[in-house]
Amino acid sequence: MWGLVEPHHDGSELYVERFEDSAELRLRVPDGAADSVFLRYVRDGEARTVEATAAARTAGETWWHAEVPLRNPVLSYRWLLTGGRLGYRWVNGTGTHRHEVAPPDDFKLTFDAGGPGWHLTSVVYEIFIDRFAAGGDRRAIPEWAFRRDWNSPPEVATRNTNRELFGGDLAGIEQRLDWIEALGANTIYLTSFFPAESTHRYDVASFDHVDALLGGDDALISLEKAAHSRGMKVVGDLPLDHSGDRHEWFRRARADPSSVERTFYLFDRAETHGYATWFGYKDMPRFDWRSVVLRERLGEIIRSWLDQGLDGWRIGAANMVGRYEGLDLNAEVARWTRSQVGDALLMAEIWNDARPDLDGLGWHGAMSYAGFLRPVWWWLGGEEQTSESFDVFSVVPAPRYTGTDAVAVMRSAQAGVPWEVSLHSWLPLDTHDTPRFRNVAGSRERQLVGIGLQMTMPGVPLVFAGAELGLRGASGHDTRRTMPWDNPSDWDEILLVEYRRLIALRRSSDALARGGIRYLHASNDAIVYLRETRVECVLCLAARAPHLPIAVPFREFETLYGDDAHNGILPAGGPAFHAWRVG
Repeated sequence: MWGLVEPHHDGSELYVERFEDSAELRLRVPDGAADSVFLRYVRDGEARTVEATAAARTAGETWWHAEVPLRNPVLSYRWLLTGGRLGYRWVNGTGTHRHEVAPPDDFKLTFDAGGPGWHLTSVVYEIFIDRFAAGGDRRAIPEWAFRRDWNSPPEVATRNTNRELFGGDLAGIEQRLDWIEALGANTIYLTSFFPAESTHRYDVASFDHVDALLGGDDALISLEKAAHSRGMKVVGDLPLDHSGDRHEWFRRARADPSSVERTFYLFDRAETHGYATWFGYKDMPRFDWRSVVLRERLGEIIRSWLDQGLDGWRIGAANMVGRYEGLDLNAEVARWTRSQVGDALLMAEIWNDARPDLDGLGWHGAMSYAGFLRPVWWWLGGEEQTSESFDVFSVVPAPRYTGTDAVAVMRSAQAGVPWEVSLHSWLPLDTHDTPRFRNVAGSRERQLVGIGLQMTMPGVPLVFAGAELGLRGASGHDTRRTMPWDNPSDWDEILLVEYRRLIALRRSSDALARGGIRYLHASNDAIVYLRETRVECVLCLAARAPHLPIAVPFREFETLYGDDAHNGILPAGGPAFHAWRVG
């Protein structure tokens, strides 16, 4: 019982209370585990220490309180225990340690509560526009594209891969809002809708309009109004790292070295094409964020689409923005972008460890590939996943995790990041850039365990359209298959029902949206954790296979999902996911 026999602190309401210029921080410690508790925090770069007081005792625990001033934008802190049963122990974001620990894993606290409040109660539905639904208008296709039949599979890794036009558009999404609402999702994330010469549309030719192939500006306005009338939000996709090479800014920059647009891009004779590109693709020239005029223009673009009706932006390749060789303006650009979006959402696409870029002052959160998708994949991967399976994010072999490994990665990913950033980060099981989780899990049963984790872990669930039907895809391109609206025989109806149930569970619980997390148990095949606020406590069990019975110190169980628990003993079957409200 890790979480009940070890000291615990996180950034949730049980442990942090902000005042005007200070904060009260709390640590819960099993009785007798410590004689004294100290809080070590950093102010103006210097470590300082304040002694905590034993403020309350409840159910075999002592709550230690310490108040600290909030003078810097980000407060970094950790706890020190002395005496008692544990003796000398440091407590930071990764747990309890016998020895001195490094600052990057310290707890972090910022002044404000992070992203918009509505986002924490969201379940986000990602739509790759060309493959979701066609609104009925058959538009002439441009020279760069070729039309594909809706029910045909996409080509994978060919010269045609990004030129296949299946005909999905914004009107088609609006016509399917009933489907999204019935699923339980209440925020729509649209992949890029700007004019381009690819179906992914990240080679943007203009930031000023919606691609006519998708219905144009009026179609987006109509979708936004229809979604808002249902209480839904709409988030757009904006690449701040690069434009397309057909963008008027880049054309002008190449044609006239004396133009102001020349300062917008990273021209470098040492580069293969004479300018820096996104991953070597010559049709995606990278921006030079030293340009003041570039910032002015992109600021106008960011604000104008929000004023028109978008509720936020997902920033593509956010970890690369402003970084080139010895230049690193990423943190500066993140904070600048946050100043532009106002009360809207600002989400970062970061594939690797996002912690260095998540200080709570820039991006509201990040897509949690490293801290959620990877450990879940590598714990729940089907039997076909062998040592010869490769990590989709690199060219190294993918590991096989135990539950203990997965929990260690999740805790490490949240350590050193403000709690609000963790809560506002997206939890994907798959996206338009990865294989489908159904392929990874290998079965509906294991897929449901992953969905259970997705809906109950700290963060905002991100569902890639089609996942609810059990769609498959072996790669980032193969995963962009069309929705089989006219082929219900291809739907996994059982999975769809369970998706709706688990989304409903997520949206019904404040503890799952905002509560802290304590891991109670982790073994090869099972993970048990609590999500808790002042008024609600939800106990979750994720099992990838049958396991030994697990005892917990609770006697009152209200079953929210899965099987009943009896006499403090949790179900031992698997693969399975369970959730109970406990008291």
